[in-house]
Amino acid sequence: MSEVVWHDLECGRYRQDLELWLELAARLVPAGHALLDVGAGTGRVSIPLAQTGHHVVALDRDQVLLSELERRSAGLPVETVCADARDFALPGREFPLIVVPMQTVQLLGGGDAHAAFFRCAQAHLAVGGCVAVAIAASEDFEEFELLDGEMAPLPDIAEIDGRAYFSQPTAVRRLEDTFLLERRREIVEADGARISSDDRIALDIITVEDLQQAAQRAGLRSSDWRRVEATDEHIGSEVVIFGV
Repeated sequence: MSEVVWHDLECGRYRQDLELWLELAARLVPAGHALLDVGAGTGRVSIPLAQTGHHVVALDRDQVLLSELERRSAGLPVETVCADARDFALPGREFPLIVVPMQTVQLLGGGDAHAAFFRCAQAHLAVGGCVAVAIAASEDFEEFELLDGEMAPLPDIAEIDGRAYFSQPTAVRRLEDTFLLERRREIVEADGARISSDDRIALDIITVEDLQQAAQRAGLRSSDWRRVEATDEHIGSEVVIFGV
């Protein structure tokens, strides 16, 4: 289950945006209606929403993460769907709120993929509903490369079942239309044995205007936006809210 551990270690501890998702759900989701959480992972956003009484449909393309979400949300009003955000269909389902937290849309692979997501979202949007999408703008990224002898950013650390997990940021690089986020992952066993690997994530570079144009291609328009401020560990984001 190291996939779950790395996901939680590198993403699951982020809390800065939760207040916004809870506020939107309280304002936009009528009693008895479900909302859709896209890129739900192990439930960082889905579980707090469900704990406040909202029925949550949690969509992710990684069944391993969704299985862990199912375990953690036992007894809560959460259902999971394993599907790609660029190509999902939930027949007969419409949602008053679709949330796309933590730069999920920037993992999709460019403008055509963003438009494909919005087409899927629009097809599942209830009358008067909203799609709220978080992005990190290019000015929020600080490029760096960890060189030998330099002071390194603090790693993310967890100890689980006698193993220590370290996730060390090593670089943020701009490559054409993406930012590459590079990390060195290390597992240290109780006997001192070490297993190391490198991980790389590509995030599409996208502006609010780019996002608006992709949404317009699906018949959606922006109606509001919010700023989620940076923390010591995470960059800030813009949350753009779309409706028909």
